[in-house]
Amino acid sequence: MAVAFIGAIGAANPTPASAAGMKVVVVVGPVGSSTKNYKKSARRYADQARSYGASVTEVYSPNASWKRVKAAAQGANVLIYLGHGNGSPSPYGGFSKYTKDGMGLNRSVGHGNRNTKYWGEYYIKTEIQLAPDAVVILNRLCYASGNNEWGAGNPTKDTAKKRVDNYGAGFLRAGAAAVFADGITDASYILSGLFTTGKTIGEIFRSSPSWVGKYDFKFASRETRGRTAWLAPYAAHRYYRSVIGELDLGAAEFRGS
Repeated sequence: MAVAFIGAIGAANPTPASAAGMKVVVVVGPVGSSTKNYKKSARRYADQARSYGASVTEVYSPNASWKRVKAAAQGANVLIYLGHGNGSPSPYGGFSKYTKDGMGLNRSVGHGNRNTKYWGEYYIKTEIQLAPDAVVILNRLCYASGNNEWGAGNPTKDTAKKRVDNYGAGFLRAGAAAVFADGITDASYILSGLFTTGKTIGEIFRSSPSWVGKYDFKFASRETRGRTAWLAPYAAHRYYRSVIGELDLGAAEFRGS
């Protein structure tokens, strides 16, 4: 499911590090009447990435089919997805690698913003090959950061951990070094951190304007050996921000890959 959006924090405009040759792909899946608003967020990210010199490809509903998204995502240094999330565990039955922990895209091209089909972890890890040290940003979707669907209360800590671990797994196996998930807040700080600083992935995560620092915790991934997850609720059980992957990877190394 999709979630509401709290705030739109504009990125600062520092002197950008060179992003020439870097590929950024921005995808918006169908989210019904909210699609227009999701596209507005996506276009801001696209414009921000271009301001750093990156080459940007945008694939938006009603034309965001798996075929088009898959083709665009090959070799991406940054993949940004906004849309419905379908994670695990969830209230909708057991895990299916074909529908869970991936992207909700258009079942067919040009048929509106409600014809959703979920392409799960299996398709992400077997049909997409990201650039080395790529970063994935999952923005404004349910489950990816550990959260429930909007209005459905709060998950337990154990459930939130499993969701973050599961949602990141397919993207990490597709070559990503890190997977950020910002469920309800602006993600422009991630692009700024990647393209204009020397911070590590963990330091970028902590640089969010939404950082609280009272409830955050880390754990070793059970799905992806050697990777670490970091969840940063803004209050107890409010799991709307996470990152999983190589938290010590530096932005300079990311840009040099």
